[in-house]
Amino acid sequence: MLKTTLRLYDWVHYYEKMLYDNALLVRAYLHAWQVTKDPAFKRIVEETLDFVAREMTHSQGGFYSSLDADSEGEEGKFYAWTLDEIRSVLNNDSEFFEAAYGITAMGNWEGKTVLQRALDDSSLAARFNLNLEAVSEKLAESHSRLLATRSLRIRPATDDKILTAWNGLMLAAVAESARALADSSPLTKSYLNLATRSAEFLLSELRPRGKLRRAWRNGQTTQEVFLEDYAALIVGLLELYQTEFDNKWFGFAKELADEMIDRFSDPDGGFFDTPHDGEKLLIRPKDIQDNATPSGNSLACEALIKIAAFTDEGKYRDLAETSLRLISGYVLRYPLAFGRWLSAAENALGTLKQVAVLGEAGDENFQRMLKVIRSEYRPGMVIATSSHPVKKDSPALLNDRTMIESKPTAYVCEGFVCKMPTTEIELLIEQLEH
Repeated sequence: MLKTTLRLYDWVHYYEKMLYDNALLVRAYLHAWQVTKDPAFKRIVEETLDFVAREMTHSQGGFYSSLDADSEGEEGKFYAWTLDEIRSVLNNDSEFFEAAYGITAMGNWEGKTVLQRALDDSSLAARFNLNLEAVSEKLAESHSRLLATRSLRIRPATDDKILTAWNGLMLAAVAESARALADSSPLTKSYLNLATRSAEFLLSELRPRGKLRRAWRNGQTTQEVFLEDYAALIVGLLELYQTEFDNKWFGFAKELADEMIDRFSDPDGGFFDTPHDGEKLLIRPKDIQDNATPSGNSLACEALIKIAAFTDEGKYRDLAETSLRLISGYVLRYPLAFGRWLSAAENALGTLKQVAVLGEAGDENFQRMLKVIRSEYRPGMVIATSSHPVKKDSPALLNDRTMIESKPTAYVCEGFVCKMPTTEIELLIEQLEH
């Protein structure tokens, strides 16, 4: 029955484009690429981020909530194709594209086709006697021509609310992609720009007079704010700091974390979803289960563990560990409902590495160190860098670090207990892997 259900679900098309879905999928595919080095996963990351930048980004920098499923009163009309439409656009390249996507006159959805790859690049290369690079180029050219034609259609409506929580998730995805793809994609500068503009927008427009808000639209904010807004934004800012190493991003993350603790903490452990100074409720809700988006509590736990790793301040770690007790009775029975919690718990077990690197941004060996650190999927790690001397507003992880013989120097630590500092790339790799 399960296999049958999954096969049926594969053919159910869902046309509404949600910001949080794209944010979470970007990170999933990015991590898959880091682990496997399969170029198809990287391509999906890039295409998804390009879509978000093109279709779901406000001119000032925030990300829209969603795109509707319907246009002209018909679900999916903007996205579906007939065989004749594809042939009229692609002409002589249509046969190749039809094979790539298994396109037929009957279509795969109500007589039309929703594009789903049927053959991978290797199979296409063999069938059409092409090399893999030529396959990729032909597909990209076909996609570009179809996209240009599709842009002439009447677009679905856009839900242009900008929600802090969903924007925080996308900020994290864009920032992490910018650093992970830094040496393999020409688009990383645009991703970093997209991330920094998003962060600046959230910290200005959605934090009027220093008070974080839930939603913004046309210059107006709502009054309410929830735990997930704080927690997701903190996670996003920490990812941006570890990409750009601008201390202001870490400073904002820590400031927001202290506000979150003050406004949402439950003395019995974890956090309420609503602030103590918000609307008075008979019962303050406290959701702990991860759903379509991670729960505010699991994101808060993740954020506090990482801030503790940057600062060595026990209050953050203590709060995170107390939060983890909330799920002890559920996680073994329902692990899929507590995925983000499990990631936080793994880091809380003491496996989180702290890496501090001192050096000048233009130094070749400093850049090589960063490349090595970022070259693999390392979920259990935080990294801070600085030139020497270390600036006063830097994370405490950088305190009292010095450069050896004026060379870029890396410190690999756990629980603020560090291995011998090194200037050698080979030794750094060894320390990261053990």
